Amino acid sequence: MMSIKAFTLVSAVERELLMNDQERVNIECVECCGRNLYVGTSDCFIYHFLLEEKVLPSGTVAFTATKQLHRHLGFKKPVSELRAASALDRLLVLCDSCISLVSMHSLEPVPSGARIKGASTFALNENPVGGDPFCVEVCILSIKRRTIQVFLVYEDRVQIVKEVSTPEQPLAVAVDGHFLCLALSTQYIILNYNTGFSQDLFPYCSEEKRPIVKRIGRQEFLLAGPGGLGMFATVAGISQRAPVHWSENVIGAAVCFPYVIALDNEFITVHSMLDQQQKQTLPFKEGHILQDFEGRVIVATSKGVYILVPLPLEKQIQDLLASHRVEEALVLAKGARRNIPREKFQVMYRRILQQAGFIQFAQLQFLEAKELFRSGHLDVRELISLHPFLLPTSSSFTRCHPPLHEYADLNQLTQGDQEKMAKCKRFLMSYLNEVRSTEVANGYKEDIDTALLKLYAEADHDSLLDLLVTENFCLLTDSAAWLEKHRKYFALGLLYHYNKQDAAAVQLWVNIVNGDIQDSTRSDLYEYVVDFLTYCSDQQLVWTYADWVLQKSEEVGVQVFTKRSVDEQQQNSFNPDNVITCLKKYPRALVKYLEHLVVDRSMQKEEYHTQLAMLYLEELLQQRVATSSSDAATTEMQTKLRHLLQKSDLYRVHFLIERIQGAGLPVERAILHGKLGEHEQALRILVHELGDTAAAEDYCLWSSEGQDAPCRQRLFHTLLTMYLQAGPLAPELTVAAVDLLNRHTSEFDATQVLQLLPGSWSVQLLRPFLTGAVRGSIHTRRTAQVALGLARSENLLHAYDKMRLKGSAIQLSDRNLCQLCQHPFSEPVFIRYPNGGLVHTHCAASRHSSPTPGTRT
Repeated sequence: MMSIKAFTLVSAVERELLMNDQERVNIECVECCGRNLYVGTSDCFIYHFLLEEKVLPSGTVAFTATKQLHRHLGFKKPVSELRAASALDRLLVLCDSCISLVSMHSLEPVPSGARIKGASTFALNENPVGGDPFCVEVCILSIKRRTIQVFLVYEDRVQIVKEVSTPEQPLAVAVDGHFLCLALSTQYIILNYNTGFSQDLFPYCSEEKRPIVKRIGRQEFLLAGPGGLGMFATVAGISQRAPVHWSENVIGAAVCFPYVIALDNEFITVHSMLDQQQKQTLPFKEGHILQDFEGRVIVATSKGVYILVPLPLEKQIQDLLASHRVEEALVLAKGARRNIPREKFQVMYRRILQQAGFIQFAQLQFLEAKELFRSGHLDVRELISLHPFLLPTSSSFTRCHPPLHEYADLNQLTQGDQEKMAKCKRFLMSYLNEVRSTEVANGYKEDIDTALLKLYAEADHDSLLDLLVTENFCLLTDSAAWLEKHRKYFALGLLYHYNKQDAAAVQLWVNIVNGDIQDSTRSDLYEYVVDFLTYCSDQQLVWTYADWVLQKSEEVGVQVFTKRSVDEQQQNSFNPDNVITCLKKYPRALVKYLEHLVVDRSMQKEEYHTQLAMLYLEELLQQRVATSSSDAATTEMQTKLRHLLQKSDLYRVHFLIERIQGAGLPVERAILHGKLGEHEQALRILVHELGDTAAAEDYCLWSSEGQDAPCRQRLFHTLLTMYLQAGPLAPELTVAAVDLLNRHTSEFDATQVLQLLPGSWSVQLLRPFLTGAVRGSIHTRRTAQVALGLARSENLLHAYDKMRLKGSAIQLSDRNLCQLCQHPFSEPVFIRYPNGGLVHTHCAASRHSSPTPGTRT
């Protein structure tokens, strides 16, 4: 059982006010209506008191009862029950099995003497079915018969409206509309007195315990069930609430939401209707009356009257939170919704959620804390402020008052435990990252992002960079100082860049690369700077650091120019001429840039092609001098040079030939002669100087690429002639000639070749060539025959059409009119169209378009 102070017991009427020294006089019943308190005694007196409620400086409540008058009813029996009908200014008094009407103020019986006899007990219908405001509905249990009577009680008269029989003698009743909740001698039932329908609820033994039936709300009742249970039942005969566990000896019960209060011989117990737990126990001996009147709970012994004063729900909730009983506090807070205006409740409930969140946070229950913070719409700065120096110095935030928690800072909360502190910081990082893009962050995004940056930097967290390269609201001054303190210089550069201070960012990164400051965040920082400058729109900044990036690495640094957008390279200060001027001090970078212009962008400018070829040539010659053997670098450079010479038609050929003379580059020289159309000279170099027949064949192929067939044929005939003119002294060239013919049969005119070949060559030697030549000749002839046949067929079809058209007779008379001029024909000369239309010859000659499409006949 988790205790809570929900009520305090305050004396309302002292014994001396009632009976002075009369020991035998006892309190039998009480009634309270507003400030009016009525007490019925065992000697048949009714006492009327006025209650004054005062709140003492200590915050406690005290009651003062002022006796107004008292009156004897004229019987010798005790006053059994009192019920106030304030709308009628009447008290209903049950005494000696008779219900009388007396004035609430004078306690005088009504002049009419109206009364109801034979009643054992009665109950007022607090949800009346009639609409008359000047009467009350009363349900009477008969003292002898097993019947229930329903009366309408007016100011000075009573009227019976219904009488219903019950299977057993009813002992207690509560009324709601047409429904009666009855305690019979062996069970509880729900009875609709209008229809007569009844429904059994559950059994109980009236001989063992006193029945309790209380209406606690619209169509809902509280009953004393078996096994010490307080059972709830609706008029439908079901229970919508879990039962509460109270004493087996309960003699009275009342409801003061959200609590059920039970009375036994020794205690008053308070149970929650929300979680069914017993919350409070008050010692109270000899009590025999417990009733609630319009939210005021009164208990009484035979000698005194007391009031159970509820503590404000907010105070109860705060007490629970102070005891770290979060779940109970939240349950109680939710239950308080029905008793507090909506707007006030929302403000109160949010604050409770926030307080509960900090309790869970202090207990390292982070998942629960996060949910409470989010549900309570916590100003996240309350959480940030627990961490010293996280809020920016410019923040105007002050903590909520009264405070949501008792902690000055995180160090106090964790009592210096570094592991706990680290866990709290990790939670804060996660929580801030979640809420920074939600409505929770509205109005103070700068505080959140700045705090998040500081946490990331302190923890060396990978998300620091992600924060800085996306949209953020980090305050520059605070963030820069914090990053510098934790030596996060690369991140500081990103912060400068985000705040449009690119010059400061680049200088910081340059210092890291140069080793002036230490930061190992990125091992590829140099490449990152190059990439940053590549996409930087500040031209002056790029030119400022161009020499630095090129000095570090010409091949990488030149990307600052080569990877820029085409538009930028064509405009502004990044046009090719300016860049080439800058790169003259960096030959490798210049080669890369010219390759970019010539190969990648295919710029058609002679200067670039010539300069690139010269750089290739110079580099190749330098490599040859540096190494005696042909290494991979030399081979690569030579390949690049040959490819450029072959593919480009823009470089200055004569200029390059002069530079290449005597350089020992026969293939390159042959390519240049080929560009001048000096194919025989080029082939002579390849065949006779270099002795490379394969290169000679390749030359014929690439030189004739894109040319017509006769040009290609001339090149191969020239090479064949050169092979054959060598004579028997060069047997290797003879073999090359045979191979050339057999591999490229389609490139030769077989008739001319046969005239050039020596007569000593055997047919077997030239079998592939001759076979291919014969097949080619036959294919050509047959193709021509097919074309001729198709042409003849088409001609025959046209001749047939013409003959068919000429074979039909045309009858011409003066009634035939020319389709163009609409005049008759004066001579038998005309033009006829395929559609049958006739026109004059002179009209057809002068017209610009025929009436209908077709050919003239």
